[in-house]
Amino acid sequence: MIKNYKDIAETLNKHFISVAKNIVKENNQNDPNINRHKTSPIHYLSQSFKCTFPDFKFKPLSTKEISNIIKSLKSKNSSGYDGIPTNLLKISSPYIVSPLTHICNKSLSKGTFPDRLKYSEVKPLPKKGDKLNASNYRPISILTSISKVLEETVHIQLSEHSNKYNILADEQFGFRNK
Repeated sequence: MIKNYKDIAETLNKHFISVAKNIVKENNQNDPNINRHKTSPIHYLSQSFKCTFPDFKFKPLSTKEISNIIKSLKSKNSSGYDGIPTNLLKISSPYIVSPLTHICNKSLSKGTFPDRLKYSEVKPLPKKGDKLNASNYRPISILTSISKVLEETVHIQLSEHSNKYNILADEQFGFRNK
């Protein structure tokens, strides 16, 4: 039994990484002669659609849109590595919405996501079973509130575009409205 917190974190981290590696390994072993090009998502998509769709381009956002996104976030006291919970983001919104809008618009126009907003805290969440067994935990990523705002701007615009041009198949129902 491990009692040192650093060793516990390292053990869980190794386990979480091994799960992904094992999935990839199993997929490769199931069909070693698989033609990777023909099973790639791009190949599948190009075969699935007979027509082309209009190009997508991000539109600049207004401070009102960013303010509405901030208001729509779930009010929580938990925070990512930056220590800023969504409750604090909402309270400070009138003072930070203008610079945050600038950051979001710059990110969208450049096509980059700020490196510091990619960081998250990974916390182990226990599942059923023996809490001393690493395989009885699943990782959850705690993101920064600001990264959630930027992610939502992308989500809104991509959803509007895909709905407007009926891009997604009817069978794709996960993470969609209605």
